[in-house]
Amino acid sequence: MNPEIAGILTLVLYASVALSIMVYQAVKLPDGWRAWILFVIARVYGPGLWGIKANRRCPFPGDSAAIIIANHRSPADPLILWCNSHLGNPEKTMRCISFLMAREYYELPGLVGWIARAMHSIPVDRDGRDVVPVREALRKLKQGDLIGVFPEGGIQDTRPIGESNSGIAFLALRSKAPVYPVYINNSPRGKNMIAPFYSRAETSLVYGEPIDLTAWYDRRASREVLEEVTTLMMERLAELGDTVYLGSPASDEHAEHLQLPTDHYRSAN
Repeated sequence: MNPEIAGILTLVLYASVALSIMVYQAVKLPDGWRAWILFVIARVYGPGLWGIKANRRCPFPGDSAAIIIANHRSPADPLILWCNSHLGNPEKTMRCISFLMAREYYELPGLVGWIARAMHSIPVDRDGRDVVPVREALRKLKQGDLIGVFPEGGIQDTRPIGESNSGIAFLALRSKAPVYPVYINNSPRGKNMIAPFYSRAETSLVYGEPIDLTAWYDRRASREVLEEVTTLMMERLAELGDTVYLGSPASDEHAEHLQLPTDHYRSAN
């Protein structure tokens, strides 16, 4: 056989095997083929364009429920949190993180909406009156899924952690799922929702230890308790970013942090 033809046939064989493995994995995964395709893209795209680094391996569990909380500075934050999420579990299993997100973004017809739906995100109305998203998040946690929450709500411009909704405390106490804080440094920015996805950045993640909330599990979820737990979680998140939680009582230290430039980032090394 002609060596050139043999080489082409060998490449075709390798490509067919690789494609078969990809199709098998995509069909096998419970989160669906769209999630698998997005994950592959994120694994190549994220580190390549945004240079994503971390202080250690991702600690998210591989086969049990967890809540991931993070600061929110870019539309790309969900992908940034997701692309290394499989590295910490022994099986290196790809798992979707179902993020709670504003309904208007979830229903967008373009790239942002497609990503949200592929990741099995949960749409939330901004007026906060709809209990369906909370029930859906609790259902997913009960069946062992990962839930992602940006407690500040919308995208923020400042480095400190903005005042956060106590709904995250209710979710954590009701589900009793471990809460993992992650501070995202230097997310890609842009003038619109799409620009960050083609903007270069030097992004880093600071993974924290799970926040122990067992002392509150048996207490009635009063407004005071929820605010106390929310403050605890947000202060723990702020510590990872070497900053403060603005929902706490005002202080001179908070005023000093507000003067920090938005690119005053803590190293993840």
